[in-house]
Amino acid sequence: MSEEQDRRQFHRPTLRPAERLEAVAGAIDPLVAVEAAHRTAELVVGRGRDRREDPELTARLVHLVEELGLETVAEMWADRPARTLPGALWRLYLLREWVIRQPEEVSRLFLAGSAHAEVYLAIAGVAEPPAPETLGVLAQEILTGVFTGDLAIALERASAFCQVMAVGLAEPGVDDIPAAQAERGARMRDTADDLTACARLWRKGDLA
Repeated sequence: MSEEQDRRQFHRPTLRPAERLEAVAGAIDPLVAVEAAHRTAELVVGRGRDRREDPELTARLVHLVEELGLETVAEMWADRPARTLPGALWRLYLLREWVIRQPEEVSRLFLAGSAHAEVYLAIAGVAEPPAPETLGVLAQEILTGVFTGDLAIALERASAFCQVMAVGLAEPGVDDIPAAQAERGARMRDTADDLTACARLWRKGDLA
């Protein structure tokens, strides 16, 4: 048998994306996936807050995406409603990834929005000027606050950050904003509202 024939004989069939999704969907009980999302979120937050005096553990939790990968974190929490603990965690980690991966864009939009959202700028607590480095520090502080500080305040700071970014995406003074950009701004405002709602739920003991 030639090498080419050998490769053809033992070549594994490639599943199309739809087939792969159907295979995965058939293997996972949706109720189990929901329970796992909420349970893992509770474990991450609970362990971090129980051991808030352990800086090494806090650092590992803040850098969870680097340790597990963004896709893994998304699989755990991205499908849960925004006003739940796993939904809130997913948005906090995703915001940090945005700041890390696109620092220049984030800095430009934040600077554009900060002049028209002074109240939210104060709540977010970013150092001046809002350069990529200082916004990176802000994202780090917000996630650290989830585990070592008042989680509601961390959520409110993240919400304020999103409000400033939404204003930046709206480009005050510009009449013709691309539709896609306007949609991003609307989504950012929705995220800000959801994070504020999560902060209220946490204070009431109802964020789960």
